Amino acid sequence: MRWIWIDKFVEFKSGEHAAAIKNVTLAEEHLHDHFPHFPVMPECLMIEAMAQTAGILVGEAKNFEEKVILAKVKKAVFFDYVRPGDTIRLDANIESLGEEAASTSGTIICGEKRIAEIELMFSHLDQNLGGKQFPEENFVFTDTFKSLLWGIRIEGKEVASGTEASE
Repeated sequence: MRWIWIDKFVEFKSGEHAAAIKNVTLAEEHLHDHFPHFPVMPECLMIEAMAQTAGILVGEAKNFEEKVILAKVKKAVFFDYVRPGDTIRLDANIESLGEEAASTSGTIICGEKRIAEIELMFSHLDQNLGGKQFPEENFVFTDTFKSLLWGIRIEGKEVASGTEASE
């Protein structure tokens, strides 16, 4: 089972910026055990949500031709809790994008409150294999991940039903 930690994209500018939202609910099983009687979204899952937001931004910038994986958490600073009933917004920006890697920065906001600042590094597996072979298919950007982009406008294109439709 693959865990998706964002619900949908609300902004997407190819190669530059993406914003996604996540609705946190008490129906999520991990909230029942994290702190009994004081459920909060674990910080590590917020880092993963930012990695998914920024990773899709990086992958889309290269038309999903690369296998992009999280290589390093450069910075993760948290200022507040996220509780059931909250909606968080994850804003990700590409700082640099090269053949072998990408660097991103992002913030997580809940309402008017800054929850976190996160900087991540991504590796392009196909460019950093050192002679190792991976499957040809892109096992990182599955249809499930790509479906998060359905219906969002990307630089004059609308992604709908899994296919790009030009205007």
